[in-house]
Amino acid sequence: MRKTLTILILFLFFLPGMNSQVFFRVMSYNVENLFDTTDNPVIDDHEFLPSGSRRWNNKRYYHKLRQIAKVITAAGEWDTPALVGLCEVENDTVVTHLLRKTPLYTQHYQYCISNSSDRRGINVALLYQRDKFRYINHHSIPVSHRKKNTRTARDMLHVSGEVISGDTLDVIICHFPSKYGGEKESETRRMDAAIALRKLCDSLIQIRSCPLIVAMGDFNDSPDSRCMKLVTGNNLQNLFTDKTGSHKYQGEWSQLDQIIIHRSMSSPKARMKLIPGSIQNFSPSFLLTKDKTWRGIRPCRTYYGYKYEAGYSDHLPVLADFLLYLP
Repeated sequence: MRKTLTILILFLFFLPGMNSQVFFRVMSYNVENLFDTTDNPVIDDHEFLPSGSRRWNNKRYYHKLRQIAKVITAAGEWDTPALVGLCEVENDTVVTHLLRKTPLYTQHYQYCISNSSDRRGINVALLYQRDKFRYINHHSIPVSHRKKNTRTARDMLHVSGEVISGDTLDVIICHFPSKYGGEKESETRRMDAAIALRKLCDSLIQIRSCPLIVAMGDFNDSPDSRCMKLVTGNNLQNLFTDKTGSHKYQGEWSQLDQIIIHRSMSSPKARMKLIPGSIQNFSPSFLLTKDKTWRGIRPCRTYYGYKYEAGYSDHLPVLADFLLYLP
């Protein structure tokens, strides 16, 4: 059904008089610990070194790069997504290798990356196709904590670009603090990240004559949580409120990965309009494996515990499609 719908949409694009519409796919993917094999003395990356506990070497590193490239290519179906938000990337090196040393080199993606002070060196990044998203600027947005002696949060990445309709699209990539130490104990950290995201979105709504906002990433909380409801408010819409789960932990699926948009983008009159029914957790069979511990299936990971599984990630990617209308 999904492929039939997409074929129909693409067919309509090429009908006479219908070429004013452009298909625009957005993807968010937590790629689970994409580290290079070089020691950075400033961060705690020893676990992912050849001498580290995971015996992370060049063979495993380049295999993981190819696996991620495979997922991005498959998620695009006929074409790779226009935008790909990535969580858990170490630095420029790993993103450059992903785009230049895998089959993705044919797609001519460009990228932006955050410059976070996370102790493990974890960053977020945006890949974008230049013919669909004309880069304007980007900023790494720090998250301030109200409590003292709180672990430093990962920066958000805000990227602005012009889309084919002539409007400015603001894209925000997020990786909220985890539930490490307990869900209740860590909630304040996620609330602080939610406040920072909400503040950024409110400022953009004030300055844009036609706000087009896409915030996506790993929010480490469910769409119905207190912090995610704080983010959405009156003018932002979470597209993944009714999905079953992108991450499995101790037998339970949770929808940690989400895409949030400005509500005007759901309007039939929007110049960048959400395609109803396009929202999905991307879950082809090759991304899943049998869950021998908790039954059912689970994402096929790079490591399951400390066992090298040679898979992809502990998260599933999330996708949403839009139509852009030429002015």
